[in-house]
Amino acid sequence: MKVCVLPGDGIGPEIVAQALRVLQALDLQLSFEQAPVGGAGYRALGHPLPEQTLELARASEAILFGAVGDFSLDSLPRELRPEQAILGLRKELNLFANFRPALVYPELVQASTLRPEVVSGLDILIIRELTGDIYFGQPRGIRTLDNGEREGFDTMRYSESEIRRVAHVGFQAAAKRGGRLCSVDKANVLDTMQLWREVVSSVGREYPSVQLSHMYVDNCAMQLLKNPKQFDVIVTGNMFGDILSDEASMLTGSIGMLPSASLNEHRFGLYEPIHGSAPDIAGQNVANPLATILSAAMMLRFSFDQAAAADRIEAAVRRVLAQGLRTADICEPGARQIGTREMGDAVLAAL
Repeated sequence: MKVCVLPGDGIGPEIVAQALRVLQALDLQLSFEQAPVGGAGYRALGHPLPEQTLELARASEAILFGAVGDFSLDSLPRELRPEQAILGLRKELNLFANFRPALVYPELVQASTLRPEVVSGLDILIIRELTGDIYFGQPRGIRTLDNGEREGFDTMRYSESEIRRVAHVGFQAAAKRGGRLCSVDKANVLDTMQLWREVVSSVGREYPSVQLSHMYVDNCAMQLLKNPKQFDVIVTGNMFGDILSDEASMLTGSIGMLPSASLNEHRFGLYEPIHGSAPDIAGQNVANPLATILSAAMMLRFSFDQAAAADRIEAAVRRVLAQGLRTADICEPGARQIGTREMGDAVLAAL
């Protein structure tokens, strides 16, 4: 089982190193090969997604990804900026379905900024369409109008087939969980989202056991703070999913706790924490590696059918939290604050 390892920038190498330690401790026939990506890819080979890196990803069965982002390269043309690496991988590998679970561990209820009774027991799965929408729509750019004023423009667009395939993923996920799917759109003002709602409703007739509801994105953002436990599975477009999943991460106490999986139709996946490269804390041994470790567990479950091994990793994380061990982002009074490497040590010991 060949894994392409792309540590990336900032805290990426630190957190990926801990996830690799955990994977290597399991009795599985996994092989790992690393390559540069993002700012590291640009510095090494002149492009955020070098051709060699892309070929390694294609030749592997899954990707373990850290983070990309390097403020010192923000002056580069857009196509050479580090963030283009992750967008390129999603597009080139057709990773259209992004799974972002937001789970509140009992030990971290106090870490959330919301009252314990609001978030205790929270378990939401957000499924974000990942290869369409305004992030990839054409035309786009910055142009100068006849009056000399500059104008920026991007295009939101979805085809019926793109909506249909991610809707099926959402319904299938809901059928295995609580049987409730909320489709989030902005159909009241956007034609693209009007089509989204029509297609999702059509697909819903194929899943009579799943209760389908629709919600405007602005209301969903409010409801996630007001009554988040009303949600089971949320399916939404690329831009709305990007925003809502980051909002949901703070229900759990820290964005450093949320893993993700980006899958194509063949169950090939890219697995990464949902947070960024955090260059302000890179190299300081303070980043939380748990989201990356939990992403590795998702990789075992989704791409390699190793559910038992994934369960072991997730149980080890729970034991570490139950012991009161915390990185800085989730540390509350009475807990013991430890660093990135020490958190990796603790998960290994629990494993």
